[in-house]
Amino acid sequence: MKKNLLKALSLTLIITSAAALSACTKKESSLEIALPNDTTNEARALLLLKEQGLISLKEGAGISATILDIKDNPHNIKFREVEAAQLPNILQDVDFAVINSNFAIDSGLNPSRDALVLEGSYSAYANILAVKKGKEKEDKIKALVAAVESKEVADFISEKYAGSVVSVVTNPTDGYDPSIDYAKLKNTKISVAASPTPHSEILKIAQKILAAKNIELKIQEFTDYVLPNKVVDSGELDANFFQHLPYLEDFNKEQGTDLVSVSAIHVEPMGLYGGKQTSLDGLK
Repeated sequence: MKKNLLKALSLTLIITSAAALSACTKKESSLEIALPNDTTNEARALLLLKEQGLISLKEGAGISATILDIKDNPHNIKFREVEAAQLPNILQDVDFAVINSNFAIDSGLNPSRDALVLEGSYSAYANILAVKKGKEKEDKIKALVAAVESKEVADFISEKYAGSVVSVVTNPTDGYDPSIDYAKLKNTKISVAASPTPHSEILKIAQKILAAKNIELKIQEFTDYVLPNKVVDSGELDANFFQHLPYLEDFNKEQGTDLVSVSAIHVEPMGLYGGKQTSLDGLK
């Protein structure tokens, strides 16, 4: 009986060790995907992964989803939450990363060529011009909106970015608002906070349109997601152009700011990029 007990104990140890080794191997072989760490962009990245069948999310998880809302993770993916602007810099250290097109383009990636998966043009994530609430009807803001919603800007976006950035302006203007007396805006200065790519590049087209009416558009570049809203809320700058509406709404709630959208200009499709992995074969 003692002999049988020893055999049973030995068998149990073997099974336990094999299971532990299997679990360890599974953990070591799992792939790592880096995601933006801000609420709205993390949710957007998770929805992209969900659409590819890589994960499933809990019922009701939408544009505020986090990694805690992941229901099924059949590929044992590990997730690393990183500041959105830093994702291209750590791409080589992870298997994959979900990156906003503006940061991808700025780092030398071409979303339409380099992304393994590219998000559709969801209007919910259109990048907007934002101003302090109450300034929406000021003539200089209306002049800015007309310039950025111009056909010239839409054509520039199409030609420059070839699908990596997509205009969502449905009725482009000639660059000017007929309700405005532009003579009264002569020598007016409009200041806008913007991300370098593609927002600042797009604004430079609007800058030329406004200059033809003797209006100076001053573009101040920022590389973070906080200060552009802070300087507009404080009145230091007139507007900003770098974010989508879900992010702005979340920012207003968290920071107590009072900013509103005055125009939706373009969509930057979010993409899944390969780092250590060059294809999605490891996730099939």
